Amino acid sequence: MYSERFQESLKKVEEKRDYNTELEPVRMTAEEKDEVLASYHPDYRKDKFEVLKIGPNKGEKVPTELAAMLQAHSRIAGKTKEIDLENPDYDVDVLIIGGGGAGSSAAIEADNAGAKAMIVTKLRIGDANTMMAEGGIQAADKENDSPAIHFVDAYGGGHFAAKKELLEKLVTEAPEAIQWLSDLGVEFDKDKDGNMITTHGGGTSRKRMHAAKDYSGAEIMRTLRDEVLNRQIPVVDFTSAIDLILDENGNAAGAVLMNMETKELLVAKAKTVIIATGGAGRMHYQGFPTSNHYGATADGLVLGYRAGAKLLYADTLQYHPTGAAFPEQIFGALVTEKVRSLGAKVVNVDGDVFVHPLETRDVEAAAIIRECNGRNKGVDTGSGKAVWLDTPMIEKIGGAGTIEKRIPAMYRMFAKFGIDMRAEPILVYPTLHYQNGGLDINTNGETTNIKNLFAAGEVVGGIHGRNRLMGNSLLDVIVFGRNAGVNAAAASKTAKVGKLTLKHIDNYEETIAEAGIDTSLVSPKLLPDYTRKV
Repeated sequence: MYSERFQESLKKVEEKRDYNTELEPVRMTAEEKDEVLASYHPDYRKDKFEVLKIGPNKGEKVPTELAAMLQAHSRIAGKTKEIDLENPDYDVDVLIIGGGGAGSSAAIEADNAGAKAMIVTKLRIGDANTMMAEGGIQAADKENDSPAIHFVDAYGGGHFAAKKELLEKLVTEAPEAIQWLSDLGVEFDKDKDGNMITTHGGGTSRKRMHAAKDYSGAEIMRTLRDEVLNRQIPVVDFTSAIDLILDENGNAAGAVLMNMETKELLVAKAKTVIIATGGAGRMHYQGFPTSNHYGATADGLVLGYRAGAKLLYADTLQYHPTGAAFPEQIFGALVTEKVRSLGAKVVNVDGDVFVHPLETRDVEAAAIIRECNGRNKGVDTGSGKAVWLDTPMIEKIGGAGTIEKRIPAMYRMFAKFGIDMRAEPILVYPTLHYQNGGLDINTNGETTNIKNLFAAGEVVGGIHGRNRLMGNSLLDVIVFGRNAGVNAAAASKTAKVGKLTLKHIDNYEETIAEAGIDTSLVSPKLLPDYTRKV
């Protein structure tokens, strides 16, 4: 498949493969990690961030593209008095905004608790980053492991910035989350004796990654979606929440919805609200490609922020070190970390392994960017620089058939374009993958400064600190999705909803004007715009 321009580099990779198979580059020291991050990681580029002028995080920096959305006009600006809040179209106990893994988990547990729950989602239930996740889900459930060791790995991997109480909840409830998923019907990989197979991920000191081949997220989302539908929990598809509704006491009490096709506005009243809208990859921060699904446009951050909810670590994103860099038809698509955990090494244009394959994601990504942009050791793909991920090493280490057995989706993705990853390496470069920061919550899943407003999944900040380890996102959506569902349902039983109001929207518009912000943008963005500019 590869054209002549790649052949010289490919030859070097093949010539050094035997040597590289035996070579395991040492992990970087703390000082080396700090240096490569500060010099090459996108989060450290000061020119790509803007200080917020309004809102609960005024004075803090966020990506320029996110600042534009947080400080944009509401889609109902000037129309708030036209919206009939006294005759809602929907009236439920728990309104869940988002139909991915976190939203579905929340709906299942709210239903278990006897609450009247409803999911509203701008695409379809399951159209979410959960569906896109490939490598696996972490849980310390083997004899040589423990939640305490899992905590240490994740806390260090997140640069010691995670909210300890949230991370403790994540790791201690992980084994139960795996059991819950298994009981629902998730088909995890097992050995001949029926024991779950576990592998390493970047930054892990134990093999605790549970997987379903390399489509773990799809398998989990399939199971959760079926459970929601089998329970006949109402799901309003192709309908976006465009602003939260508060009551006269400042508590969350519903949302203004918009039909994505007709643009009709609807009102959903609720005793409690859960934001589970996922990530922001389709904002394409700093022009990066993304592994995210089509609807990942930071909507939940906008909804919460405009209503007064605080954000935590909104200045930090995760750029997955291995996004597909060639061919251009799959540019930015995720190449799961599992490829490296099975033995593939990261190799430059000269065929040399230049970084340990399982450094934490931020360090691995920064090292790849350094190799391409700092040391000029990247492979020219015709549309940019990339490095090789030497996938034939997997079969050299694990034996023939390992790739088709353990990462069949990866094999098929590249095979469509004539690339046989069993026999030839693939080209990769970092891709925008995960929103580390988000809404600030307590251990009950409730936002820290708005009563009856809960959040779960990628829209939350603080669980992972400033960097997330592989497998902790699928775990996050289950643990904190279930947590939000249980606690929102409990809160709904005693909630006293006052008169509904959109006054906070009018107030926010006044704040925009007072701050001298000149913008014609409206938010949330809802969907990316890929139309060609003529």
